[in-house]
Amino acid sequence: ILKDNKNLRRIHNDALRGATGPDVLDISSTALESLPSYGLEAIQVLNATSSYSLKRLPPLDKFSSLLEAVLTYPSHCCAFRNLRTEKQNSLLSIFDNFSKECESTMRKPTNEIFYRDDSYNTSLWSAEKNMYPFATDEESSPYSYSAIFDDSEMIGFDFEYDFCQPKILRCTPEPDAFNPCEDILGYSFLRVLIWFINILAIAGNFTVLLVLITSHYKLTVPRFLMCNLSFADFCMGLYLLLIATVDAQTSGQYYNHAIDWQTGSGCSTAGFFTVFASELSVYTLTVITVERWHTITYAMQLDRKLRLRHAVPIMLGGWVFSILIAVLPLLGVSSYMKVSICLPMDIETGLSQAYILLILVLNVVAFLVICACYIKIYIAVQNPELVAANKDTKVAKRMAVLIFTDFTCMAPISFFAISAAFKVPLITVTNSKILLVLFYPVNSCANPFLYAIFTKAFRRDFFLLMSKLGCCKSRAELYRMNYFSAYTSNCKNGSSATAPSKASRALLLLSA
Repeated sequence: ILKDNKNLRRIHNDALRGATGPDVLDISSTALESLPSYGLEAIQVLNATSSYSLKRLPPLDKFSSLLEAVLTYPSHCCAFRNLRTEKQNSLLSIFDNFSKECESTMRKPTNEIFYRDDSYNTSLWSAEKNMYPFATDEESSPYSYSAIFDDSEMIGFDFEYDFCQPKILRCTPEPDAFNPCEDILGYSFLRVLIWFINILAIAGNFTVLLVLITSHYKLTVPRFLMCNLSFADFCMGLYLLLIATVDAQTSGQYYNHAIDWQTGSGCSTAGFFTVFASELSVYTLTVITVERWHTITYAMQLDRKLRLRHAVPIMLGGWVFSILIAVLPLLGVSSYMKVSICLPMDIETGLSQAYILLILVLNVVAFLVICACYIKIYIAVQNPELVAANKDTKVAKRMAVLIFTDFTCMAPISFFAISAAFKVPLITVTNSKILLVLFYPVNSCANPFLYAIFTKAFRRDFFLLMSKLGCCKSRAELYRMNYFSAYTSNCKNGSSATAPSKASRALLLLSA
């Protein structure tokens, strides 16, 4: 009646209440969205194959007699993994040392007896096999099963079959390597860290965006690029916030929310955010580094200076590229639905595999370009005639920090992702979540500090903004005086001063 009924969407909650059955419930190929909460205690076999609308299960304690479940979604089998039948639970609560006793039972002849000793611990004892042999008058033995169980519990009870060989609930399809039986983040310590990291990324990048946008100073190329970088890293913080929120809401019961989350708009949105943010951030970091190298290399040739009219189309190309890369999984090239953290890990088709490899190769190339540019910058400013030793060391340290943060973010993820793209995974999805929280967002947290907040220009803009709100007026006035003094000095010496040297331009860009 129920099976293959495409129009069956609902069973009344009390439809099975008080019924003595059914033992088998077959709702395969139906449109049922939920099961009734009552009358499921007698069901031993549940068949729900091709029931794609059944995304949530009733409370697990309702399936007290279930022995076999054939379901549609693997995540639902996670719910039954630790579920025991009612009879098993009653037995396990009585026999503390059941595993040792069962091992003894399997090794001993069947005529050896089961008895209770003076300490009320259950035992199997071959030397006492003639004291209370099980016979037709078993009930009279003070240490027989009936001395432990009620008559109702003894019906159909067999020690070796019901206790030593308990019935195990079988559930198919089993969860795969991409979706293990765990919450979204898996580890408890990651739940704490991800909140700290996403708040740091969101707050840091939002502050940088706010200060740069509201600044009354002229929008220069570095400021423009920094705005793009902060927006990209802000989107990464939003992705982490979305993952952390859903994990907190579904903690302990993710199996009941997995299908809605991974196939719904929430996971698609999270996946789009993370891929778009990651690619735009890497692209912008590369452009910023190349711009710094270009500015220092051609410091003596002002006609070759990168202007805002050049930077805008360059970044527009980066936006188009990042949006395209993020949209492709929504169009069927790879997929965000493969794993709970909504990364494009689907490599089943050749096109999907090529897509993943393209992203990883481009990221590695970008990192090499960044390293090469910073090495060239360091060589350019290392001339001892132009730069004092202490400032040379300061520039080198700043470059080392920038390269190290890029390497920390890209290297582990690229290494394991490339191996997985070739279908030789070196890390499980569970362990990859550690990379997601501890390494993947490193740049998003560090960039606003390394490229903006720790610079003198940003601190000046920040205190000027605070002065408009009635705070830090004395500090803002100090920055105004310093800026006016420097501007006046440059104007007086403008006719006789030479163009800025490579070293001074490097110090301005890297150790401001």
